[in-house]
Amino acid sequence: MNIIGILMALTLRLAYISLPLYLLKLMSDRSPITRYYFRLGVYISTMGLCSVWGVIASIAMTLMGRRYDINFIVARTFYGVISKLIGITCTVDGEHHLDTRPAVLVGNHQSMLDIIFLGRCDTPLSTTPFMAKKELVWTPLLGQYMLLSGAVFVDRSSNKNAVAALAAAGADMKTRGISLWMFPEGTRHSSKESDLLPFKKGAFHLAVQAGVPIVPIVCENYWELYHSGVLEPGNLKIKVLPPIPTDGLTTADIPDLITRTRDAMLVALREISGDRIGSDAAGSTPAASAIELPETPTASLPGESREVSGGETEASEDEGVLVDRPL
Repeated sequence: MNIIGILMALTLRLAYISLPLYLLKLMSDRSPITRYYFRLGVYISTMGLCSVWGVIASIAMTLMGRRYDINFIVARTFYGVISKLIGITCTVDGEHHLDTRPAVLVGNHQSMLDIIFLGRCDTPLSTTPFMAKKELVWTPLLGQYMLLSGAVFVDRSSNKNAVAALAAAGADMKTRGISLWMFPEGTRHSSKESDLLPFKKGAFHLAVQAGVPIVPIVCENYWELYHSGVLEPGNLKIKVLPPIPTDGLTTADIPDLITRTRDAMLVALREISGDRIGSDAAGSTPAASAIELPETPTASLPGESREVSGGETEASEDEGVLVDRPL
């Protein structure tokens, strides 16, 4: 078969593939529910393709001795592709604070769409592996990518093992000068109101033990763009707050550190989310609920709940997402 024949055969096959996609795109422009499932399918498919790319790239980067750089490469690839495909982009305020390292980066967790702003916020200087539950290491492609990229896996069924993992992560952060991403709410929380769940202690113990600052990163409330049956394009406002130092702090200071961090993030969340205001004032953070330490890493994780009538609140466990719940 000559070159022209090969090209014609490839073109024909591409036409067979693209025609259904084109028809779906036309239908999605007219039907909100079709648009939702079409765009959701595009998002999940892109996540899968980037996981495959992550495994391939992480093998190469590991052989080159640059395994921690893979998160930046994959994150920026995902953001660049998905922002074009579904039209969700990010504007970052205070981006220079991301150059602080080593540091514990903490962000609010709303849904699997958080991966978009994680991809936008990752920079070459903020080399940031993630902390994840150990079960994810067995997830096809995703687990292998996270393992090769330096993710910290935590056994949440054993408090002793979890503490040991935190200590090892802290030592690695100081030795290699790397940062670590964590979601202190412990589970995703999506609501019409701009609010935060009580924070878990893990990220703050890690920061104090390692003697590194905490860098809060806040993504605006995007419930209007994404909830059950709705996935629309838009621009997300991200605010990176100034680093909160932990020099000289001890475990006795952690409750106050949690309160200060959560209050600052809550003020920023409501500021960048406009009129999507939560029910409690930022200064009224319930310290007792925010600082309760579970007997085991899994004890205080909320159970799964879904959207109530009217779509007021959605808080659930994040299974199978690129970034999972830290402690």
